[in-house]
Amino acid sequence: MSESLSYGTLKNYFTTQKYVKLFLIKKKIQDIYLSQLTFRFLVDFEKFLRSYVPEDHQKQMENNTVMKHIQRLRKMVTLAYKMEWIDKDPFIKFKPTYIKNEREFLSENELRTIIEKEFEIERLELVKDLFVFSCYTGLSYIDVMNLNEDNITFGIDGGKWIITNRQKTHNKVKIPLLPIAEELIQKYEYHLKTKKTKTLFPNISNQKLNSYLKEIADLCKIKKNLTFHIARHTFATTVTLSNGVPIETVSKLLGHSKIATTQIYARVIERKVSEDMQTLKEKFNSQQSKSIIS
Repeated sequence: MSESLSYGTLKNYFTTQKYVKLFLIKKKIQDIYLSQLTFRFLVDFEKFLRSYVPEDHQKQMENNTVMKHIQRLRKMVTLAYKMEWIDKDPFIKFKPTYIKNEREFLSENELRTIIEKEFEIERLELVKDLFVFSCYTGLSYIDVMNLNEDNITFGIDGGKWIITNRQKTHNKVKIPLLPIAEELIQKYEYHLKTKKTKTLFPNISNQKLNSYLKEIADLCKIKKNLTFHIARHTFATTVTLSNGVPIETVSKLLGHSKIATTQIYARVIERKVSEDMQTLKEKFNSQQSKSIIS
């Protein structure tokens, strides 16, 4: 599947494969036949994942991470069943249990704090700029890294737009550039690294980027676990939805196939709820006043 799956997705499958191998070692076997896969095997594998303690700095897996590993194994086993390599699907009785997590995003004040913070260290300034750019375009890490001059075009309104395909889903996205995003592109136009790579921004690994974001959060006194993906959530909530952009438009900008996916990302924040209810109160008050006068 290397032709159709992204590197990130393939890497996740290799990680799941690693845990299956570790589980088999714990059971003191090297391999088993597909026909030996049972419901008990799956339950024991889930138990192993939940109790596994990594030797490095990482923490034990959370529930949804465990479910993701089992979901990948399930896809392989389902394929085996469809290819008629096994007579029955051991997953038929297995029910995955996902915990619905709240999507974190930055408030307007937190976003403003990061924008206004100046860093003398070049790497922190770059990471700040990449993060802010994502907050105002909704693009993921890999999509920002892949941007080049060919992705910038003039849209229907005569302004500059980004047109690209999301690497994760291959869905096309068309994003009108907001002033702050346009300024950030111009800032790195003549940067030595962008000249070499022909990209809009200097490239940096996702691991380093997220590590430096932790430093930025500390320096800006932001208590949230700042990761690059939070920028995408911030675009969906603080930048667009809370400023009255319809969810249908936000869905298009994020490159989602279904609005239901956008609703998971884009939580309407309290300020927007307050403003909407205030508008409703004013409407009711106006109607009441007219009723009294008449």
